[in-house]
Amino acid sequence: MHERVVGGLRERKKQKTRDLIATTALALFAERGYQATTVAEIADASEVSERTVFAYFPTKEDILFSDHLALELSLAETLAQRPAGSAALDVLRDFLVENLSRSDDQARLRWQIVSHDGLLRSHQRARRAAFGEVIAAAIAADLGEAIDDLRPQLVTAAVIAAFTATYEHRFSVRSKSASREQAVAVIDETIAFLRGGLEAIRAFPKPY
Repeated sequence: MHERVVGGLRERKKQKTRDLIATTALALFAERGYQATTVAEIADASEVSERTVFAYFPTKEDILFSDHLALELSLAETLAQRPAGSAALDVLRDFLVENLSRSDDQARLRWQIVSHDGLLRSHQRARRAAFGEVIAAAIAADLGEAIDDLRPQLVTAAVIAAFTATYEHRFSVRSKSASREQAVAVIDETIAFLRGGLEAIRAFPKPY
């Protein structure tokens, strides 16, 4: 019992440190620019050593995109544990809505940083594409096909493209004042679009 309590406290402390580094870094990136900010400056502002920063984040880019891996793991767990008969797109919709406001300010700040740097934008899209394997597995299960079959890959590509566009629109200047209700409406519209495409694919006999 004591070991579990100590272990739990240790993990919470580690997560607190990780969050502190990430939050501090985002503020510095926004203030000074991503390229101009050093890991040494992030460590100093976070009141930790550079060695501690690298213990949590192997690269400076990993700090900027600190939430991607956690979201990917959470989505994988959510899709894996979905009730029998639950469509992957419906589960994905609920996951997106549930996480919509979680760290929303940080997500907006990150987009402000990334949107001004073409290389960072391409890196963000590449990291977001990593969600594709998780989504493709669920879509393939819904279609009763292998994950590397064409149809699951087509639907997955559409999902990634649609939600990349949705994300970038949400945090653009034009959508700065968008409410949560408006954001949910955009997600629902996107899911409806994707569901229509999936059903259209189902209507065709498998040609291979």
